[in-house]
Amino acid sequence: MTTIDLNCDMGESFGAYQMGDDMAMMNVITTANIACGFHAGDPSVMRDTILAAKAKGVAIGAHPSLMDLYGFGRRRISGERPEDLEAQLIYQIAAIQGMATALGWPITHMKTHGALNNMAAEDATLAKICVSAIRTVDPSLVFITLPFSETMKAAEAAGLTIACEVYADRRYTDNGMLAPRQMEGAVIHDLQQSVDQVLSMLRDKRIPTIGGGYVPVEPATVCIHGDTPGAVATARAMRQELTRVGIDIVPFAKPVAGAGTALRPVWTEGA
Repeated sequence: MTTIDLNCDMGESFGAYQMGDDMAMMNVITTANIACGFHAGDPSVMRDTILAAKAKGVAIGAHPSLMDLYGFGRRRISGERPEDLEAQLIYQIAAIQGMATALGWPITHMKTHGALNNMAAEDATLAKICVSAIRTVDPSLVFITLPFSETMKAAEAAGLTIACEVYADRRYTDNGMLAPRQMEGAVIHDLQQSVDQVLSMLRDKRIPTIGGGYVPVEPATVCIHGDTPGAVATARAMRQELTRVGIDIVPFAKPVAGAGTALRPVWTEGA
């Protein structure tokens, strides 16, 4: 049977500011990437998001970013010393790992956020910093990475377990990278087109490109954006359609309630 994980970036509210409908999205997804306070989130939001995920059996992971609350982690910030950026990532991963362990629902993975995710996908040095931070905190954590990215290459070289992430609502270039948002047709707004793209990636193991071609892929998880209007309804419809055609929706890694560390993932590259 074909299986796939549905992940969503969550816990991005902060103080009085609300971002997305996390509680409703928990009924749809199988994995949550939780903000660690540098682009969004705070200790209370982190706690509440972990507890909500635990109640629903949703796997959780760290979602660290550049230190950019003002820009929601979406600004390309450069000039940090490598060791300082690595320290920031270690700080964020350790923060959610500590909270999650205290609440009895340990993290299973890490996925970088926003500009850092895009920059590390293109920059081998940044990719190695991200990988080093994971290995320093907990080398058993799965690294969610984009296909054909420098982060995937660095994680493979370091022996980390990888979960290849694809997008339902974004088009891809002929080299397998996400098409820039400013490019015509880069963002998919039609649900059926999104479903068709996901089915191509899951069943045929290939990504349709914006140039009319295909590139190979072995996806483990599909990202669902939770901070856009109508996100929950769209995600629910996507899950229902995938289930209808025989796709089994399961997390790529399973946490163990009450444990201090997560189980090794149920998916590994090439499986």
